Amino acid sequence: MNRKNLLIIVFLFSSFFTFAEGSGEPYPIDGYKTTGIRRLVRLQKIIDGQIKDTKPIPGALKSIKDIKLNLLGVRGDSLETFPQADKKLQQKLNNLFPNLHESYSVALLDITNGKKIRYASRQDTKGFQPGSVGKLAVIAGLFNELERLYPNSYEDRVNLLKTRFVKAGTWGNYDEHTVPFFDTITNVLVKRTVKEYDIFSLYEWVDHMLSVSNNGAASIVWREAVLMRAFGQDYPNLTEEQASEYFKTTPRASLQNLANLLVNEPLLKIGISEEEWRLGSMFTQGAKRIIPGSGGSIGSPRGLMKFLIALERGKIVDYNSSLEIKRMMYMTDRRIRYGASPRLTNAAIYFKSGSLYQCKPEEGFTCKKYMGNVQNYMNSVVIVEQPDGATYMVVVMTNVLRKNSNLDHMGLASSIDDLIRKP
Repeated sequence: MNRKNLLIIVFLFSSFFTFAEGSGEPYPIDGYKTTGIRRLVRLQKIIDGQIKDTKPIPGALKSIKDIKLNLLGVRGDSLETFPQADKKLQQKLNNLFPNLHESYSVALLDITNGKKIRYASRQDTKGFQPGSVGKLAVIAGLFNELERLYPNSYEDRVNLLKTRFVKAGTWGNYDEHTVPFFDTITNVLVKRTVKEYDIFSLYEWVDHMLSVSNNGAASIVWREAVLMRAFGQDYPNLTEEQASEYFKTTPRASLQNLANLLVNEPLLKIGISEEEWRLGSMFTQGAKRIIPGSGGSIGSPRGLMKFLIALERGKIVDYNSSLEIKRMMYMTDRRIRYGASPRLTNAAIYFKSGSLYQCKPEEGFTCKKYMGNVQNYMNSVVIVEQPDGATYMVVVMTNVLRKNSNLDHMGLASSIDDLIRKP
């Protein structure tokens, strides 16, 4: 049986669940021909009226050709050294915080074209558990390995992402975030959690990792980066059996060191120290049983802002890789938390949200999602491009116990947008 028929059978006979929760869907809607990401076909059919469903908001309608990097050349070179605070912008940012929790840490950089670059912050060196924001380190690591495989051909890198299909295996166990299964012929959409037998292209696994923030997808993408480094030029034809044998026979300490190197090396290359941002472990229990964590994960607004600056400068691996990562972050559907602000409806946003909460027994307290009483991290990383030309980048990291801070984050997004755009 060939691969195409196998995929059809897998999709038709999968058992589906309907719980859905995530951070929206990135990537430009007209990017299907480039990527083969099938859910983009559905969004295009909604826009064309072929499928009846809510159409994407204005800010989600950018073409793949319209997405550009904002800090190329001399303008970006001015940020080779991390910027000092702009006094006026800093004062405006300070004025937002008398009524917000003391844990709020923020980095804000105004890069509006034709204007002076301005920076302001609040506790920007404070360390937090980054949660799913750490998946940005995974995609940087993946593109770094693609460049090692094909140093002279970006087209070959993209082709591998599009044409190599891999099975989830135990690496996908377990995550409650559902992923979309869309049949481009019947127009049937089903959302369910990842199963061990699920097969997607590398592009689609990356999309699941960033769009609905699926933890299994993140572990699978990280796994494939490890295999790229381990097998080099043999990777494109690597079989599932060969990959499994590699993980069975390679010492766990060696796997741990390699996995840690792959995702943190690209961060170090762009000047992010281990204290500012590092990723220490896989995202699912199934993956952690194979590759144990090392050193823990930490993130700070300053470290993540350095990542956004490098992205806009084309310095995450290279220009093409940076541009593609930015496309993968583009929000084309449901927006949450910071990204849900009505002020951003018409804006293009490039976004990753992350959270991690933990509870313990406490009299009079009931544990709920995003309301931990031990830890309750909620983080957002966003590039905002308004139709009027206002362009800025924000990192927000908080740890407000016993409270779901999503509405506060949304309100802060509105306030920051006013701060940037109004005199």
